This record gives sequence, structure tokens and C-alpha cells, in this order.
Amino acid sequence: MIVWLLTTFSAGLLAIFLYQWTTNPFFWVDLRNYLKLRSFKKEMQARMRKGIVTYLDTFLYQARITPDKPFIIYESQSLTYQDVDKRSNQFAKVFRSAGSLKMGDVVALLMCNHPDFICVWFGLCKLGCEVAFLNFNIKASSLLSCLQSCGAKSLVVGADLVASLDEVLPTLKASDISLWTVDHSAPCDGFNSLLDKLDKVSEEPLADPPKVNVMSNFLFIFTSGTTGATCVLKKKFSARQFWKDCVKYDVTVFQYIGELCRYLVNHAWVTEEGLHRVRLAAGSGLRPDVWREFARRFGSIKIREGYGLTEASVGFLNYTDEIGPIGRASYFNKLSMPFELLKYDPKTYGPIRDGSGRCIKAPKGEAGMLVAPLTVTSQFLGYAGNKTQTESKVLRGVVRPGDVYFNTGDLLLCDHRDFLYFCDRIGDTFRWKGENVATTEVSEVLGSLDFLLEVNVYGVTVPGYEGRVGMAAIILKPDHKLDGAEIYKQLAGRLPSYAWPWFLRIQTCPEMTETFKQQKGKLVHEGFNPAVVGEPLYFMSLSQKDYIYLSQSLYDDIISGKILL
Repeated sequence: MIVWLLTTFSAGLLAIFLYQWTTNPFFWVDLRNYLKLRSFKKEMQARMRKGIVTYLDTFLYQARITPDKPFIIYESQSLTYQDVDKRSNQFAKVFRSAGSLKMGDVVALLMCNHPDFICVWFGLCKLGCEVAFLNFNIKASSLLSCLQSCGAKSLVVGADLVASLDEVLPTLKASDISLWTVDHSAPCDGFNSLLDKLDKVSEEPLADPPKVNVMSNFLFIFTSGTTGATCVLKKKFSARQFWKDCVKYDVTVFQYIGELCRYLVNHAWVTEEGLHRVRLAAGSGLRPDVWREFARRFGSIKIREGYGLTEASVGFLNYTDEIGPIGRASYFNKLSMPFELLKYDPKTYGPIRDGSGRCIKAPKGEAGMLVAPLTVTSQFLGYAGNKTQTESKVLRGVVRPGDVYFNTGDLLLCDHRDFLYFCDRIGDTFRWKGENVATTEVSEVLGSLDFLLEVNVYGVTVPGYEGRVGMAAIILKPDHKLDGAEIYKQLAGRLPSYAWPWFLRIQTCPEMTETFKQQKGKLVHEGFNPAVVGEPLYFMSLSQKDYIYLSQSLYDDIISGKILL
């Protein structure tokens, strides 16, 4: 009898397991990930009860328990947690001795990848200052706009970037922004040097560090950043040197953007790519075709593709071995982090609502606008100095009256297996070379040229490339001709290279919507194929520093990869 019962029970369990495996093969994987997140959340809550846990707090905790562990490896240097802690104390004391900084002041940081970037940042944090990270590619008006939006009272510049301020230096001096350079001497009047003063102050912690309020701003971010444990830092990425560095520094984990992996798989074979000990690569923007080739070529490296936002607490991680998705929309994941995918209007870029005013959810298999509810524990604090932009990201009455959601501006697709895929960005921003390109900024730069009447900037896809490359539809003023060399000069002087439009489309009248807004959808769809576009097209030639006529043969060379962008 007992044997029969055990046999029946075992058969029942097997049947349930097979049914579950058939209907939901990722159930246990989803559950395990959910339990891990809950455990981590409880751990963080326990630490928070002991005091505010900021990034600086976490670093100082690590510096206490593992002072001699390498924190930053940079070329021939290796700085331990203790080294960075002490050097940041010195920077803090130099800033404080100048008497120009106090708790709550906003300080902009314009530096390339260098250990002192971290040391200066932490030093300012120890004074209670709010630090704004600036993209070192920005120039002129873009730099001034960033300083104005975050309300910076001081600017710290790396020695190798001081020359990039020449055009705006008079404006900076006139605005009473204190200027510092991470160098042993000041390059000109108006600057304060830092490195020559470090030896005059001790490495000991500040005697009276300010107390940080839980509602204080910690950081202003204009571009993506990275965090880690031990970090190997390079001035810039090199596909030729990458695997050699992985072997040299015994790297086990690296963070990527999709373009980085594409550069690696397109690079010629090197011996070190078969000798590394990398076990994990995490990041975002990795195309499935590059993903497959990366996995085939570089060994058993786990890929953890994800999606996240700086502004709001919504993000995904593909913790499975499925190639392509950015995460999962399982029951457990939506339980821990609610979100919705909504039908959207491609003309207005807003959600489509039903007769009762509620937003309509996108069905599985159809791309929808990603939104996440805003709550006490999941807030959106907005964009510094731009209330209009902040309000544009907030949706109300999405599912029920009175609810408030954050609009990510991204299109995601959920398939029948609950895998999530990133599709595209909505509106006037696109990604190229791993960077966000704001079309309005590019339009303003081109629009200042005296021979252009109208400028409409958008992004178009190119086979073999991640994201969208810049293109501009322009209208010339009467009795004026296209001056490609002047356009190139204007772009090179005022915008980073990833924001430059590679293609120009010459129009005689603008493409407008019914509400008299610039029409981008049709232009994006037609792209830059001369056989499709019935208007003159031009292509940017880096060697000639000019725009040249885009013929069909030149177009074919671009599409085939013979000409690289």
C-alpha cells in the first residue's frame, strides 16, 4: 500500500513538473532570481537602518574592511581602497582651505578617465558638495547649458581638457564660476591648481565631516557612468589592446555597450583572446548577431544584457542564457517591479487612450511604450533646471484615476514566453556609438549657419551598426548653395563626433505634420537610399572634411561595409 502511494505521489509530482516545464520552462529560474532580489533588498534595508547608505558610505565601508585591496588599476598604477580614501581626503582639504566651497554647493567635474576623477569626486562628496559629471566630449554652448541646468558654482577640469574651454572661458569668468584644474600649476589667470597643494595637507579624514541629509542631491549625471569593485581604467577603449589588458590585469568581469562588443568581434584575432579568464560581461545594447558571434569566438563568457534608467527605478536583466532579450516580464519580476507596455501614437509620441481616458496596454508581440508607476519608494525627482522636460515624462490616469507613471520614452516588446526586447527610443533622441544624440541640439548648431533656412535632424539605421546614425534634412536659403566644408567645420567645433549627421538630404520644402511640427517618420523610413529618396543626398567625408554627393555606388559601398562609419 505504501509503495503504491509513493509511486502514485511520485508520478503525480512528475506530471506536475512536466506540465510546468512545458507551459513555463523558466518558472524556477524566475523564482530563484526573485528570491535573490528579495534577499538583497532585505540586506540593504538592514544597512539603511544603521544610517544613510550613499555611494561614498559604501566606499568608506570597503576601505575599512579591505584597505589593501586594489580599487583602481590604471596603466602601471594600482590604487588600493586606502590609497583612494587618503588622496580624496587631501583633495577635500585643499578645496576647503580655499574657502570657496561649502555643503550643498554644486561642482561640475570635466575630466577624462583617470584615477583622480574618482579621488576628486570623493573629496568633494566628503565636503557635502553635489557633483555633476560632464561628458568630456561636449563643447561651447553645450557645456554652458550643462553648468546652468545643474546650477554649478565651481568647475574642476582635467589638465588635458583645459584647452577645450578657450571659447567659453570669458563667459565662465564673467559668471563668477570658480575654476580649478587638476594640475601642478594654473594654465592662466582665473584658474586654481590642485596637485601642487596636495602635499601641504594631511591624508587624515576631515575632523568635522558634514552630515548628509537623506533628501540631498548626491550626483548630477549628464551621461552614463559605471561602478564596480576593483576597476581597471583606460584613457579610451582599444579593440586591439582589450584582450591583452584582460590577460595582463587578470580581468574576470567587464561592462560593455553594444558597440564595444561589435568592435571586438570585427577585430582581427589576437592570441590573448583565447587566454583570458573573463567569466562575465554585463551591459546593454548588444545585438543578437553580435551576441552569437561573441559567444562563439571568445569562449564561455556569460552575457548579462540589461536595461536601466538613471531617472527612475525601473530596469531589467536577462539572467537566462537566451540570446537577444534584455530581461523577463514574469509574474515574479512584475511583482517586485511593476511596469506596463502601452500602445502609443507614432505621430504624437504619446500613449493611446480608450473612451474612458485610460491608456491601452500593448498586446504580446507588439512594441509598447514602457512606463513604471511612481510611488513613495520609487520616485522621479526630475531634471535639474527644466520643469517642462520633467513634466513631459509624467503620465497620469494610466491604469486607474489618480495614478502617476514615469514615461521612459522607450519601446519594448514582450513575446509569448515573457521575454522583453528593446525596440527603439521614442521621439527626438536616438543612440549612436553608445551615446544619446539630442536632435534639437544638433538642429540648433546647424541652424546657426547663415545659408540654412530649415534643419530637421533624425536617426536612420545602417545594416551592421547598432542604433541609428545621424541624418539631417535641410533647406537652403534663397540664392545660397550648400557649403559642406562649412557644415563640417561647424559640427567639429561645437559637437562631439557621435552627434554629427553623416548624411544630408536637400529639400525645397519641409516635411510637416498636421499640427505643423517637423515630420520625421517618413524621413526615417526613407533613409538615405538614392533609389528611394527623390532629393539630392550628401555623405560626410572625414578625409576631405566636407560633404560629398551620395551616388548609388557610394551608397552600396556603405551598405556592404566597404566604407565604414
